[in-house]
Amino acid sequence: MKGSSVISKRGISLRKLNIIMLIIAVVTSAALIFAMNRTNNLYKETHTITQDLLQWRQDSYNMKLASDYLTEEIRCFAVTGNKDYLDNYFDEAKEKKRREKALDSLKGFHRDSAAIRKLEMGMTESLNLMKIEYYSARLTIEGYGMNVNDFPEEIRSVSLSEKDLSLSANDKKNEAVSILFDHSYLTSKQRINEDMNDCLDKLEQDVYVMQNEMASKLSQQVFIEHILTFLLIGIMMGIVLFTRILVFNPLRNCVELIRKEEEIPLSGAYEVRFLAKNYNLMYYTAKETENKLNYDVNHDPMTGLFNRRGYDFFLNNVDMETSALLIIDLDHFKEVNDHYGHDVGDKVIKKAAGILLASFRSQDYVCRLGGDEFAVIMIRSDSSMKDLVCRKVELILKKLNDNSADESIPAISCSVGCAFGRVGLKAQDLFKRADSALYESKESGRGKVSFYTNNTKSQ
Repeated sequence: MKGSSVISKRGISLRKLNIIMLIIAVVTSAALIFAMNRTNNLYKETHTITQDLLQWRQDSYNMKLASDYLTEEIRCFAVTGNKDYLDNYFDEAKEKKRREKALDSLKGFHRDSAAIRKLEMGMTESLNLMKIEYYSARLTIEGYGMNVNDFPEEIRSVSLSEKDLSLSANDKKNEAVSILFDHSYLTSKQRINEDMNDCLDKLEQDVYVMQNEMASKLSQQVFIEHILTFLLIGIMMGIVLFTRILVFNPLRNCVELIRKEEEIPLSGAYEVRFLAKNYNLMYYTAKETENKLNYDVNHDPMTGLFNRRGYDFFLNNVDMETSALLIIDLDHFKEVNDHYGHDVGDKVIKKAAGILLASFRSQDYVCRLGGDEFAVIMIRSDSSMKDLVCRKVELILKKLNDNSADESIPAISCSVGCAFGRVGLKAQDLFKRADSALYESKESGRGKVSFYTNNTKSQ
């Protein structure tokens, strides 16, 4: 009681209090340094895992991109007879070899032999599928009357069947195209993609498990750091006169930078550095949130496709003079909403969006303009791609009409208007042409594609 009375009258000695606080600060600082060192090690491990995941995703993307690229190039060669497409095909298959390089890279990241073997099986089947593509290329060469000696050995060594040899030149062209779009070829492509996706899903799950484990450890470590930090802040306020140079001035600088919404440099005392690190973490998080908001602004929330704003951006920034524009409307969609309800109508929209996204190249832009209206910008496309567009639309119509996977979604068709850009043609005029071709499709019975050419429409 006597001690309490003295403290009440004289107060706590600042010197003794500072000594006590200093001892606590030293111990706390030592603990915090240890915690930071552990956090730093955990961060490095997490960073390594994240970098591996990014590399793996890039390898996965390269495998699919290369596979789709080979298919598109051989199809373009079969449809147009343009040797450049076949040169591109062999440049990818024999020189760039993105599929093989990506597979080798994935083997280095994962030791799951079962998943890798499945991926290798898909790769083997993909190589076998190239024999069909060689055969189609040989038919195309014969159909166009080109000199087979001007082509690689893989093409020269192909022997056509007697039946195909007896075909006319035009029939050989048609057969070459048909081979690359028939059920057998498409089934093989689908099986290859399924094998690749199954394997990649398994590999991705493994990486996510490791990430979650590291995230849990980091969360626990940050919680410990927060506790130690609060203790240091309390001590700092008790010895503010001794920390003016190390704390106050840097804090004032931090305030100015926060007001300017800028990153804080790591300077001053440890406490300030720690606060700066946490602010910078929030700063980077805010930037990531801003990027996500930008994504939301330019994408349709229902389908994930680019929305009208994204479409307008591409229309004004993509080289539309060398691109094709497709305007697509679902036929009688209002009747679907009226008869089945808007929930089913939304399912039809999502199904159509998924089919469109899967039917075009990864570098093309698929957009939902609103309601049941879609648009596709096919870059680096001209009128020689007309037959290819027709093939794509045929497949789209077939998939829209197939409701075997989900009978609750009614079969539906779509009408398509297509216009090809040319030098000097404005993007707005290209849209008007595509829209005019769409009107022609609707007027002539729907469920088809029409093309705008030289002020006339053709189906």
